[in-house]
Amino acid sequence: MTTRIDTRFAELKKQGRAAFVTYVMAGDPDLTTSLDIVKALPKAGADVIELGIPFTDPMADGPSIQAAGLRALKAGMTLRKTLELVRDFRKADSVTPLVLMGYYNPIYIYGVDKFLADAKTSGVDGLIIVDLPPEEDEELCLPALKAGLNFIRLATPTTDDKRLPAVLANTSGFVYYVSIAGITGAAAADANAVGDAVARIKRHTSLPICVGFGIRTPEAARAIAEKADGSVVGTALVDALKNSLDAEGRATAKTVNAVAELTAALARGVKGAKQAAG
Repeated sequence: MTTRIDTRFAELKKQGRAAFVTYVMAGDPDLTTSLDIVKALPKAGADVIELGIPFTDPMADGPSIQAAGLRALKAGMTLRKTLELVRDFRKADSVTPLVLMGYYNPIYIYGVDKFLADAKTSGVDGLIIVDLPPEEDEELCLPALKAGLNFIRLATPTTDDKRLPAVLANTSGFVYYVSIAGITGAAAADANAVGDAVARIKRHTSLPICVGFGIRTPEAARAIAEKADGSVVGTALVDALKNSLDAEGRATAKTVNAVAELTAALARGVKGAKQAAG
């Protein structure tokens, strides 16, 4: 079964360029503004959208994304409303791949079977669930694959060759390589180290490899895009959103544009990598 993610990466491969993958938190700073931001991302140059599921205990996230999740929760965001947001987005966009990224707890409470059915009908294409290791594939990964959703796994600098086959066993869509050890937004990615890591992972899989954590500027996005199949940016976009809010943390007239403009600049960086690599 071919998903929107598979189709998009096949298209980009033909074009000879890397993907630009954006991450934003669903419901940040409120549902209406969040939907407007997600709608603006493809127009600004995003090839794939990762949508964070707000959660009270986001252990892999740095301060910026933690704060975004708390803003969303405070505004009343839930997993059900996240799926509604996807459904609303799909009314005008049937092609941009959309991945939900988060933690298992909200899905477990929602009910795995119900969640997978609702995610599929809403228009979700894939899942990145950071706290479910391969040993727990029966919980969500295998049912998700059966439901026709990609299950995207994280590989890290500490994932050695012995561990990689287990990580990759039921992975589909793409592999998300975490360029730095630690939480999101903590340090800058080193393009040379990333190049070596991507080459090593490619010896184990034919899936596209996208690299995230530590990419904040168009230059950095371009450098990573020269070494990998995609650059993922989250914290920088979340910070642009936060810096546009008023003193009470509410959206202003600048909020959607602040995210869209940075997305466009980062997308130009990624797209400029084609000439450098080729």
